[in-house]
Amino acid sequence: YKMASLEGIQSKTQEIRDLTRMERTGAQSHIRGLGLDDSLEPRKISQGMVGQIEARRAAGIIMKMITQGKIAGRAILIGGQPGTGKTAIALGMAKSLGEDVPFTMLAGSEIFSLEMSKTEALIQAFRKSIGVRIREEAEIIEGEVLEIEIDKSVQSGAKSGKITLKTTDMEAIYDLGQKMIESIQKEKIQAGDIITIDKASGKISKLGRSIARSGDYDTVGSSSRFVQCPEGELHKRKEVVHTVTLHEVDVINSRTQGFMALFAGDIGEIKQEVR
Repeated sequence: YKMASLEGIQSKTQEIRDLTRMERTGAQSHIRGLGLDDSLEPRKISQGMVGQIEARRAAGIIMKMITQGKIAGRAILIGGQPGTGKTAIALGMAKSLGEDVPFTMLAGSEIFSLEMSKTEALIQAFRKSIGVRIREEAEIIEGEVLEIEIDKSVQSGAKSGKITLKTTDMEAIYDLGQKMIESIQKEKIQAGDIITIDKASGKISKLGRSIARSGDYDTVGSSSRFVQCPEGELHKRKEVVHTVTLHEVDVINSRTQGFMALFAGDIGEIKQEVR
């Protein structure tokens, strides 16, 4: 066994992601894609989509053109009566392109209620919908969770704990601080999950369930993803991809406090020279 401490490696990065990735829960919150098969034919009921067969088939063609880079710089106008699924199809396209593809929902009434010009409100909405992928090499801890122990102090209420991770070649126990425990509880991580921990930011990502746990029917759902237990050392250097929107970059550049400006919420108008 190896003993190590993760106390102190948690930074504000994950908290920023928590704030900037909040999504309203609405009628389309259950949609996970367009519900198409490999030949782009719509399934009757799939990925939260029902009906609008022809529209979904057409959206699938557009989606394929996007992935092939044949429709860059162009817009898509979806017309129809209220309640016919226009927003659902747009959201389904974004989900099909990838979970990190930004999607911004904007009602006409919001533009008039914001304390900024209509032009600025539309510019910010567009830039919230454009994502930039940043690639970097990071030090991570990757392994299968064997056990999580969390204790709570009776006097202070402070939490502490340990997590046991393993690969096919080794096993180690790590001490958990308050922030790490909160992240584990938020991600609902349990024994049998394959996770990664970014040592610089403390961000925890769940990659899926271990294939060895595929028989635990009581702890998995229909959408569970099974992955192999990692090999080699627990500590690795790996290329990590972060997705940020152009609006987030604008916010950081427009405030003297840098990335902490993302905590400020409504930031008002952004000067053109910043963009």
